[in-house]
Amino acid sequence: MIRLRQVALVAHDLELTTNFLRNLLAVDVCHRDPGVAEFGLHNTLLLLGDQFLEVVSPTQAGTTAGRLLDKRQLGCTGYMAIYEVDDLDRREVALTEHGVRIVWRGDMHDIRGRHLHPSDVGGALVSIDQPLPNGAWRWGGPSWPAHAHADTKVVTGIAGVHIAANDPDAMRSRWTELELAHAVSFHPAGDHGEGIDALDVVATDRARAGEVHVLDGFEVRFV
Repeated sequence: MIRLRQVALVAHDLELTTNFLRNLLAVDVCHRDPGVAEFGLHNTLLLLGDQFLEVVSPTQAGTTAGRLLDKRQLGCTGYMAIYEVDDLDRREVALTEHGVRIVWRGDMHDIRGRHLHPSDVGGALVSIDQPLPNGAWRWGGPSWPAHAHADTKVVTGIAGVHIAANDPDAMRSRWTELELAHAVSFHPAGDHGEGIDALDVVATDRARAGEVHVLDGFEVRFV
């Protein structure tokens, strides 16, 4: 099993970006994870169905996330695609056999995660994470289920991400080879180069499907 469970954006201004998304999606911040300080970041997490939209922002110079913002010359861009899996060990072996380096390993009692080197995958920093039990999600904080309010939802979940690629066909083939081509599409890169350019969210009101909202060049698309 593999499913897109969390998407992370990186922004220069954490609170401005978070408030834009909160107002657009009618959701609250369900968690701020102190653990991301390990990467020189602070963050917020928003709950969409049982998936998460994360915003991170650098708190120090020289972070991977900050370098991505500088490289793409944007105020906000996609940063990570985090997949929930139920066969992490098998996938790690297969990824290593395909030349993918693991740049971070996290092994906790309730979740294990592996960050994959972006250069070996293409287009984004990807993580594969196996929670215990299936469906749990440590990164969302200890009380995330309490933030689910079905009667006020503007969107019901995350449908996928769009990745800009210099060679979309080659990147699609690589993701397929690595068993990662789930809830993702690829399109030709523009002036800002390769990276996650857009997020698809599932509109509760089907009349809103087709809306596109833009923040500093990053698109949130209602589907």
